Amino acid sequence: MRHFLHRFMVIVFCITLAGCSLPRGAGFQSEVLAASNAKTAKDGEAPVYDFAVFEVTRDALPALQSWPANRTQSFPWISRKQQPASLIIAPGDRIQMTVWDAEENSVFASTAQRATPLQEVQVGADGRIFVPYIGELQVAGMAPATARARIEEEMTRTIPSAQIQLVVTPGRANTANLVSGVSVPGVYPLPDRNYKLLDLLSQGGGASPALINPQVRLIRGDDIYGVSLRRLLSEPRLDTTLRGGDRVIVQQDERYFLSLGATGTESLHVFQKDEISALDAMSIIGGVSDARANPQGILILREYAARQVRADGSGPPQQRVVFTLDLTTADGLFSAGAFSVQPNDLVYATESALGPALTVLNVAAAVSSFGN
Repeated sequence: MRHFLHRFMVIVFCITLAGCSLPRGAGFQSEVLAASNAKTAKDGEAPVYDFAVFEVTRDALPALQSWPANRTQSFPWISRKQQPASLIIAPGDRIQMTVWDAEENSVFASTAQRATPLQEVQVGADGRIFVPYIGELQVAGMAPATARARIEEEMTRTIPSAQIQLVVTPGRANTANLVSGVSVPGVYPLPDRNYKLLDLLSQGGGASPALINPQVRLIRGDDIYGVSLRRLLSEPRLDTTLRGGDRVIVQQDERYFLSLGATGTESLHVFQKDEISALDAMSIIGGVSDARANPQGILILREYAARQVRADGSGPPQQRVVFTLDLTTADGLFSAGAFSVQPNDLVYATESALGPALTVLNVAAAVSSFGN
């Protein structure tokens, strides 16, 4: 009799517990997509939801992937154009000249000393420098070899055997500023017009290893250009040549997505590469909880801008869209691998209906063992 009473009490407890609303970490798919979220409909009409729902499948992918990108700030980029491997003298550059003279009675040096270094001069704002026995001479806009030949030509009018040796030290107009995101930021001289962006990054010690998916920003005048370091390394044509005055910033990818519900982690996740698929996202968040999650009810919630809404199918029919993924089928898995997660998306793993049942059974087993 006692044993029968014990079993009866366990059954009553389980029924009572099953009827209660057990604490859960996520909602069921039916709850998240419930009609309670719908706008009030007139009698006899179907409820009108304030969001649209699309299942991500092979048949649906072409249309879904053609929709406008959501909340992404894109920057143009400048492909590389081969330039002559020589510097162009600019105002602010410093020039060191040495005069070689073979004349017996040289105006620059004694018989024993044929090479005479002249005082270093800076190219003025007007692009001119002062050269002894010549006067003011325009050199800005010339390559060093051209400027050397021009000075030598003028010098030989006074000293027929004169030969000029010329060294240019780049000034601010011939430097690039590596601002941040590297081991050694600073202002670096451009040795020639064919000096490339990766050369500058290498000189600065490379991107900081702490940056996730580093992004390169090139500021040229009032224009901003951008590309990921990953693309820059994999596509040589993007390794653009630098100009004097360029500023380069290396920064972490600012895009992110969120994960909530019965996922491996509930957190904010920075994009680890340029394109993140739904399968990539599931891997980044550590998958889903084996005991709680419903793998047929993975949701991606996205909010589009009002200007992106389309009625012809070329864009989302409403601003709020929920994409559903079924990770228990081959089509669902392949489609998830091709479906792109966008910045600010929420990846939500719904709760499995078996979760509460398992909880009841586990509690019942514990109570039963305790009574024995």
